[in-house]
Amino acid sequence: MKRPSAHDTEVAIRPARRPLFGDVNLGDRLAQSGGALIAGIVVVILAALVLQMIQASTPAFSKFGLGFLFSSKWDPVKDDYGALPFLYGTVVSSIGALIIAVPVAFGVAIFLSELAPSWLRGPVGFTIELLAAIPSVVYGLWGIFVLKPFMAEYVGPVLKSTLGWLPLFQGPYDGLGMLTGALILSIMILPTIASISRDVLRAAPPTLREGALALGATRWEAIRYAVLPNVRSGLVGAVLLGLGRALGETMAITMVIGNKVDISASLFEKSSTMASQIANQYSEASDMQLAALTEIALVLFAVTLLFNVGARILVWRTGRMPGGGRSA
Repeated sequence: MKRPSAHDTEVAIRPARRPLFGDVNLGDRLAQSGGALIAGIVVVILAALVLQMIQASTPAFSKFGLGFLFSSKWDPVKDDYGALPFLYGTVVSSIGALIIAVPVAFGVAIFLSELAPSWLRGPVGFTIELLAAIPSVVYGLWGIFVLKPFMAEYVGPVLKSTLGWLPLFQGPYDGLGMLTGALILSIMILPTIASISRDVLRAAPPTLREGALALGATRWEAIRYAVLPNVRSGLVGAVLLGLGRALGETMAITMVIGNKVDISASLFEKSSTMASQIANQYSEASDMQLAALTEIALVLFAVTLLFNVGARILVWRTGRMPGGGRSA
């Protein structure tokens, strides 16, 4: 056995070199400070944005008060403005988009996370997520040149002949309106809901599936009775994130909804959303009209922020489930 030399003994008893700045490594300190600085800049920009909107909308709030949210008038000649038609259009089009998109998105998420073979998960998942990368204006152009004629020639007549007795499907329909807007929004929010739902399902502990299968459940029964109830909050969060995307969408919905200041029960009628009204009139707005549009933007910002924060909390709670998470 080789005996340790004097050099080895000296190296063994040599004290460890201390960092230049006390007990904290210089690289760690720089990374921490840089990250804090960037996060602080984001918060400052957000606060400045909110303050600017509050300042710009103050004349409208002072003149109309809370009645601005419940008035259906929009008269630039008399400087009399109300946001109710745009609130209505935003809510109805977004809810319609959720009704169409949520079942499809959940089906895709369950298929990719639980049922699809491994060789198929990657291509299908990539294709779904690719929908989120398509620019909004491209969706709008597709809606005008492809979806609008299809809705007017095929979907509209079928709905009138079968469900025309309902107030939702009455009146003339040329392909532009609330129904077309909801449909194009559903396509745009589909990848958001599907991707997050898939991640939520993958965060469920594998023991839930294994225990259900060990008790004799089928694969679908294990998904339905063991997995889905335990990730319900995360799935709700995914839906809320999709709703936030639908509420704030601008160009695509502006190009297909018709942009009419009106409240109607029929989905065939043209309407307008908060985002589309801002996009259409902001560049040519007068002083009071500009303040009213800014107040609409402030309301839209608050609603979208509220939904996104709530959704993130729900998804975060699911991600912290004991034993959760699965590899791809």
